[in-house]
Amino acid sequence: MPRPKKIAAFTPYYTEEQAEQVRAAFLEAGKPEEGDTSVSDFIVRASMREVKRLQRKYNGGKPWPPVKAGELRRGQRTMDEIRHRDEGK
Repeated sequence: MPRPKKIAAFTPYYTEEQAEQVRAAFLEAGKPEEGDTSVSDFIVRASMREVKRLQRKYNGGKPWPPVKAGELRRGQRTMDEIRHRDEGK
């Protein structure tokens, strides 16, 4: 029997409005035919869809070399980063 894959955990930070919309999308559209059994499944599927899109756009459709836990900056965005991101809308 194949070994189950190890689960790596990290926490995305959402504004309250974003979190409410994620929950609503899962509740209203997260039906069995979509394949999500939990909000975590929903978030992983959406994130991986975006990863695949970025791989196609920037890496010839191939996976990037892995980045191990601890190699990226941790924590929430700063207020300046939030303002800058909001200006792009």
